[in-house]
Amino acid sequence: MLLKTPTRLIYTASFLLLALGALLFIGYKLSLEMPQYPAQTKDNVCTEACIEALKEDKNNPILKDCPVIDKKNDQKSVAKQADLEKEAEILILVWIWPFGAPFPVDTCESLFGIKNCHIIDDRNQYEKADAVLFHARDISDEIPNLLKLPRYPLQMWVWMNSESPGYTPRLKGADDLFNLTSNYRRDSDIWAPYGRIVRATEEEKAFQIPKKDKLVCWIVSHWNEEFRRVAYFKEFSKHIQVDGFGKHFGKEVNKEDFFKVITSCKFYLSFENSIHRDYISEKVFHPLVLGTVPVVIGPPRDNYEEFIPKDAFIHVDDFRTPKDLAEYLKVIDQNEEMYKGYFAWRKHFVAKVGHPEEHACRTCEYIRVNRNYRVSKNINKWYFN
Repeated sequence: MLLKTPTRLIYTASFLLLALGALLFIGYKLSLEMPQYPAQTKDNVCTEACIEALKEDKNNPILKDCPVIDKKNDQKSVAKQADLEKEAEILILVWIWPFGAPFPVDTCESLFGIKNCHIIDDRNQYEKADAVLFHARDISDEIPNLLKLPRYPLQMWVWMNSESPGYTPRLKGADDLFNLTSNYRRDSDIWAPYGRIVRATEEEKAFQIPKKDKLVCWIVSHWNEEFRRVAYFKEFSKHIQVDGFGKHFGKEVNKEDFFKVITSCKFYLSFENSIHRDYISEKVFHPLVLGTVPVVIGPPRDNYEEFIPKDAFIHVDDFRTPKDLAEYLKVIDQNEEMYKGYFAWRKHFVAKVGHPEEHACRTCEYIRVNRNYRVSKNINKWYFN
């Protein structure tokens, strides 16, 4: 017997209501059994509370989008975005090679542990460069052209210099041209000294003083009667034997002989050609590396001691006259224990000579870490004052 239409509609509606109720009941039961996750941010990024809830459910797909991860239970404790920024390649354009001599472009990681630093000299990639390095000695004639060059807001122009103020040109019209400075001076934005004293490895601690067959040596080609070092040497050499090498003494040496000469001397005259704060050149670091005691003319002793152990060198200012210094060196020459005292620092440290590419490598490091706006106001006032 067929049901009448109104009765059939009532049965159909009842059935649908029962089915819907059953589905709602099943959904409610499942929700009680599933882990409850706190709401995410509008950018679909999990909050700290979200992470706490996810501790018991590491396979949940939401986890892969969370930049904050439980440090105790997951090695990926650093935000994804931060990791990407650290791994991003930094492009450094060298506008002109310093002194026309290209330096290695693939040693940033091996020498300084600085990864993903790409150094080029191709000006066609100027627009892509994160930073442009300008060596002060080589751009004095280019300032008018540089002032016309398009500047990109996020691109850093680096004033780089490997000479003291006495041998560096003043750049007219460049007061606001550069963002950063890279120099041997400690107050540079990017510090790139001529050398460093660093902790020694166990192998380096086993240092032995090389054999010596000369007392005092000096290798010099740049001779200027107005230099303090020249006047001092003339008086000093009257009281002690000095073995002179280099163009001035008519005994030019190649690179190999240069190191052999310094190694063979008990004392080496590390006389700077100009005297400025922090200007402690390779003339000091070469003998420190090679096992010879440097006798220095340069900034005051206190400045040297900021970077070099005080018993690793002899400063001429510690003596009243050049004759007094000469007599002191003769005494040390006859006293082995006194001489060894100048190498006590080698039990803990070792000297390293700087590398020309350090300016570029350290620039990469600086840009990756520092995201702040920066302009170097009045380079001339800062450097020559």
